[in-house]
Amino acid sequence: MKIPTKKLKNGFEIPVYGLGTWQMGGRENHNLENDDNKDIQGIKDAINNGITHIDTAEKYAEGYTEILVGKAIKEFDRSKLFLVSKVRKENLKYDDVINACKKSLERLQTDYLDLYLIHFYNPEVPFEDTMRAMDFLKESGLIKNIGVCNFTKERLAEAQSYTKNKIVCNQVHYNLIFREPERKCLLEYCQNNDVFLNAWRPIQYGDLLENIPPILSEMCDKYKKTPAQIAFNWLISQPYVILISKTNNHEHLEENLGALGWEMEKEDIERLRNEFPNQKDISNAVPLG
Repeated sequence: MKIPTKKLKNGFEIPVYGLGTWQMGGRENHNLENDDNKDIQGIKDAINNGITHIDTAEKYAEGYTEILVGKAIKEFDRSKLFLVSKVRKENLKYDDVINACKKSLERLQTDYLDLYLIHFYNPEVPFEDTMRAMDFLKESGLIKNIGVCNFTKERLAEAQSYTKNKIVCNQVHYNLIFREPERKCLLEYCQNNDVFLNAWRPIQYGDLLENIPPILSEMCDKYKKTPAQIAFNWLISQPYVILISKTNNHEHLEENLGALGWEMEKEDIERLRNEFPNQKDISNAVPLG
């Protein structure tokens, strides 16, 4: 399957669906009992089914997740992949950013990243130094594009003020339940400023698939899709919104792909925005900073 893409005004283009790798190889720490072969095969399976956008981070399993991704992508044409990684907030000083990126490249066994993100804002490090390092990485060819993760609209605007290059993406927690990007006007800001909002945890660890509310059932009947497919499509049918989702299960992957290649009607997008029950801000997850 060819994954649809979205494009910014400056020509930056990205697949609307990316494979997340959080918890592959472990969480914050490397899990020595992890089934590495299952994770590697899950990444390969995703690529063989058309997914080229692979998202990871140095924070994941202390860098071990990047090693797994590197092993999985070895047999594929690198030029056809879209690799994303993130620098952890402890490494945001100028030299640390550059060294962190080089180590990520080594673990991924690649010469460049298509997109490099600041994972979290760190108030203890001068923001100008961080963005100057990101500019250096882009200008040296180690990364092709700059992005951020878990940033408010105010932080996003501040980051842009310190870089000569466009910030193309802000990756945040956003789904039918968790609406902080809407309530803090981040979604609107991204849409008005030509920046992608990349939604992580699009079905909230499966919570959206339990106790299906009537409005979601109605949409499933109308579009002949599953609840997960409606939840995914609700995101990517919105301007400037893309998503990442982690799976190493082939059946789940096939279901997820069924969310692509069609678009929800605007009236239904707004009904779900306004009428979906039990909406929350991100009080028990990662708040925007």
